[in-house]
Amino acid sequence: QVQLVESGGGSVQAGGSLRLSCVISGYTYCTYNMKWYRQAPGGEIDFVSKINPDGRTTYADSVKGRFTILRDNDKDTLYLQMNALKPEDTAMYYCKTDGYVGSSCPVQSPGYWGRGTQVTVSS
Repeated sequence: QVQLVESGGGSVQAGGSLRLSCVISGYTYCTYNMKWYRQAPGGEIDFVSKINPDGRTTYADSVKGRFTILRDNDKDTLYLQMNALKPEDTAMYYCKTDGYVGSSCPVQSPGYWGRGTQVTVSS
C-alpha cells in the first residue's frame, strides 16, 4: 500500500517562502511520476507541478518561475519550494504519485494521494 504524507504548510505574508515535503512509503522501488496539486477554498483541484522519473519538470503557468519541484529518490521524498508567494496561492496542497512502471508495481492504479497541507498567504 502506498502512503503519502505532506508537511511544511503554514501561514506566511505575501512575498514569503515555504517548502513543502511529501514522504512516500510503499512501492518505492517502482518508477513513477510525482506531482503537486492544490485546491483553493470553494475551488477545484488544480495541477501545480510534476516531475518525471527522468527528472523532467512541468509547472502550471501560475507558478512558473516561483515554484520548484524536487525529488530525493534516496529519501523517497518530494518537495515543492515556493517563493514569492501570493495570496492567490492560498490552498490545500496535495502530493500525488501515478504512472507506475515496473514488475510487481501497481501499474493499473490511477494514482495515490496524500491528505494535504494547508498554505495560507496573507496580503
